Amino acid sequence: MKKILLLATGGTIASIEGNEGLVPGMTAEELLVHFEGDSQSVDVTCEILMNRDSTNMQPEHWKVIAEAISENYDLYDGFVITHGTDTMGYTSAALSYMLQGLEKPVVITGSQVPISFKQTDAKKNVADSIHFATEDIGGVFVVFDGRVIIGTRAVKMRTKSYDAFESINHPYVASIQNKKIEYYWKPKKSSEPFKKDTSLCSDVFLLKLHPGTKPEIFDYLKNNYKGIVIESFGNGGLPFEDRNLLPKLAEMVEAGVAVVISTQCLEEGQDLYLYEVGRKVAQYNVILSADMNTEAIIAKLMWVLGKADNVEAAKQWMEKPIAWDLSVDWEK
Repeated sequence: MKKILLLATGGTIASIEGNEGLVPGMTAEELLVHFEGDSQSVDVTCEILMNRDSTNMQPEHWKVIAEAISENYDLYDGFVITHGTDTMGYTSAALSYMLQGLEKPVVITGSQVPISFKQTDAKKNVADSIHFATEDIGGVFVVFDGRVIIGTRAVKMRTKSYDAFESINHPYVASIQNKKIEYYWKPKKSSEPFKKDTSLCSDVFLLKLHPGTKPEIFDYLKNNYKGIVIESFGNGGLPFEDRNLLPKLAEMVEAGVAVVISTQCLEEGQDLYLYEVGRKVAQYNVILSADMNTEAIIAKLMWVLGKADNVEAAKQWMEKPIAWDLSVDWEK
């Protein structure tokens, strides 16, 4: 019989009615009773790590989750983490970087409706997650509405519908229907031994450009953050007419700030070398994000800045495929 450790962190799935709306508050026993009938062939141990709305999830809490998995790694065959949906994509990406060389599944799930409600998607999601956590596979995965997504590619697309998450710029790993798993793509297990690396630097800021962005904002960012992710338009690039952002970009790079150029377009990624507006940016020592999603970029940059001591080292780490966060990783 497979042994699975379920780590509860709060979120909608564990929410109860509070004085000011839904709030996480269920105990481990209350959670377990809702799906123990679906896990009779599996030995599931449930532990409450925290009871947080995922809006309040911080990088420090990613470390707590990673530590819990590391401490119990040799005792269980797989792991399930119940989590709020709003920042699930950030957590799944962060764990993908902090837990290296996984030979066991780490599955993150949640729900759009609390598990105690009559019409809930929680029971199916948890049952599917426990089932997938018994598979002979390694890595971090999001399981939601019968879809299995690699941890660095999960993005929440809908606020209410059960099919909240999609895999962006990457094939789905599998689908789960009536406890039957159909694989579309199966990641190879790592040849490296399992290692926990929770070095994080949270001094990262995400700037979404819009027409009218003032160059002066970069002065503040340069003095207060070690890493900046700029979500630009289309294939990437910064305005250089009227409100010219290029001189401020140059100042940030020269000051040793790691600057990542991304795109507000969800699919297909950025290409700075296609247009003039992009090539003017590419002349600086900026970091290219290719087709990584924002959640993965933020988590990866925090992880990289926890170990890189200069911009060039950060650039090499960021542009290297890790945990299937860049398309070239799975195409090979």
